[in-house]
Amino acid sequence: MELDDKLCYCFHVTKRKVVNYIRIHQPRVPSQLSECGGAGTGCGWCVPFLEKCFEADAIHAADGDISAEEYATQRAAYIAAGKKR
Repeated sequence: MELDDKLCYCFHVTKRKVVNYIRIHQPRVPSQLSECGGAGTGCGWCVPFLEKCFEADAIHAADGDISAEEYATQRAAYIAAGKKR
């Protein structure tokens, strides 16, 4: 994923916004990332990715694991399967 790709589709939060939030606010636990535009509080799909960003170095958060297209496709399948919160 690139920095300007959406990480949280429910609230349109980009990876860049999450990375900058981590850098500036230095949250102590991953759940505090919900304060970044509500990320992770909608369907729940992005929670594992938010945790990965939290655990990684903010500059290299979740580098290149998945393309934006594959991320969107997997999220659509997640929603279609009725797994949202």
